[in-house]
Amino acid sequence: MAGSSHVYQAPRGTRDFLPEDMAVRLHIEQAWRTAAVTHGFLEIEGPTFEHLELYTSKSGPGIVSELFSFKRSGGETEFALRPEFTPTLARMAAAQGRGLPVPTRWFSMPWHYRAERPQRGRLREFRQFNVDVIGDASPAADAETIAVALAALARLGLTADDVQVRISHRAVVNRMLNDLGVADDRITAAQDLLDKRDRIEPDAFAAKATELGLDPDAVTRLAAMGGEAVPASTDPATLSEVWSVPAETLTELVELREELEARGLLEFCRWDISIVRGLAYYTGAVWEIHETSGNERAIAGGGRYDNLVESFGGPSLPACGFGMGDVVLELVLRDRSLIEQGADLLPRPDAFVLSMTDENDSAVVPMLSRLRAAGLHARTTGKSTRNLGKLLKDANKCRARHAVILGEEFADGSVTVKDLDSAEQSTVAVDELVDRLGGG
Repeated sequence: MAGSSHVYQAPRGTRDFLPEDMAVRLHIEQAWRTAAVTHGFLEIEGPTFEHLELYTSKSGPGIVSELFSFKRSGGETEFALRPEFTPTLARMAAAQGRGLPVPTRWFSMPWHYRAERPQRGRLREFRQFNVDVIGDASPAADAETIAVALAALARLGLTADDVQVRISHRAVVNRMLNDLGVADDRITAAQDLLDKRDRIEPDAFAAKATELGLDPDAVTRLAAMGGEAVPASTDPATLSEVWSVPAETLTELVELREELEARGLLEFCRWDISIVRGLAYYTGAVWEIHETSGNERAIAGGGRYDNLVESFGGPSLPACGFGMGDVVLELVLRDRSLIEQGADLLPRPDAFVLSMTDENDSAVVPMLSRLRAAGLHARTTGKSTRNLGKLLKDANKCRARHAVILGEEFADGSVTVKDLDSAEQSTVAVDELVDRLGGG
């Protein structure tokens, strides 16, 4: 039967990872993992899908339209592919009960899925770096998660000229909303509206603000709430005046500033009351990392969620953390020429073994095996030519460090080793080859 002429494409909002794409992804993941491990966090993972109720119980039934949800054939239980990791983490922590060490410092790099319209910086399937501290209510925990995020970005080449951490606090935002006339039972709705302020038309924003019971003057003030970001070095008295809130409302932010200063991070940080984060479970400090040009979505976002573990049946444990997606991050890195060619990130072979005679052809595989057993990355060519120039072209194409040439001298127990970076070559005894190439 004739084959189908239809050409299948990856589903919209997903990505194929060819070798060079995969090299970029692994480069980013290595920066994530190294930053987390060096800060004392341990890696975890959870299931790709959860019970749908895990998400609807905290966010309401409206979230179902944003999820890939399903039922097992013939079953009644509903599941959903995870759109974020925090509910899974809280469920895992709750399941440990009182046996969970305090504080617990976990990180993960799972896949996530959102049934949304794909757009720049936001896909239906994406990788995300999650870092969380459970059981520590101090601002030091918040500062530590920010430190991990910035350490990962620094490993990728981003500096304070490239990224800013914009920090806010739910208590401060709520006080300002109350002062505008928002009733306590509408605070969550007002927070959600503020979070969407830059993504909806001004008239639509005004209409929804009016539904909160605000008069025209309060609607205007709500639309302008936050204004310019304020350097994190700003003293409390000035900050209290800028935001028109009592100084005692700023206690946790002042303590957070001290922790950030101790870590040498103040140059990255700004107070920005327009940051509220849309998820209802946040309870204290919230923050986002933005690239300074303003061309992209937030690179990372997180904050404190002190009630979530308990709400899933666990002990009362404070917690804070963040998520950093790979999609926006890669766009920022490419925009700043910090990732140009994925080929430059592919692993470099230590040795590219070449046979120059018919007699030596049978020695290529044993030589490859010997080098690989010593922990070296060794490859060879698939070409049958004896033209050394063409074969070395293959070696250079995969960026091999050395060419190991099995020529006439191989009969005497030696090979020619050519350093492909310096173009220097020498004759090396086979017994000394592993040491020459840096194997163990």
